Amino acid sequence: MANTEITEIKRIFTTRLDVLDHILSVGEKHFPDMDAIMQERLAEDMYPFGAQIAFVCNQPLGFAQWCAGQPIENLSREVDSLATARKYIAQTREQVGAIAADDSKLDEVKRIGLGPGRYCELPARQYINDYLMPNLYFHITTAYAILRKLGAPVGKADFMTYLAPHVREEA
Repeated sequence: MANTEITEIKRIFTTRLDVLDHILSVGEKHFPDMDAIMQERLAEDMYPFGAQIAFVCNQPLGFAQWCAGQPIENLSREVDSLATARKYIAQTREQVGAIAADDSKLDEVKRIGLGPGRYCELPARQYINDYLMPNLYFHITTAYAILRKLGAPVGKADFMTYLAPHVREEA
């Protein structure tokens, strides 16, 4: 069966996990204690940097679990070390790489839990476009913004590293 859509989703998840890993590397080079950074926030009522890492990983991880017919089990948002953050990214990459579903999976309806007593049901393509991808980008952006606020030298090129192979110089 065809799996061009699933293959593209896997590519997006993998390259965005690479972005997150790259952003962590920039922070690691700039800050002597990345473990302390894990508790930093943009605003008091937002989750800290470490939780943002878990939330980024939970999007592709949940998709991989759903594709495999497994219950969705989110990673703990209590990320207090760079080692845990990198472990989460590596585990998520592995799970994404193992997705074996074909595009017919995207014809199904996905139930999404939205907190105690709340949920929605969406066609799978809408689940990906209206739920997974916005959440993925929101949490990558928030992690990026926390490091930027703290003075890490991250810029748009760091956020969009996946475009680097396509960049050309005009003669």
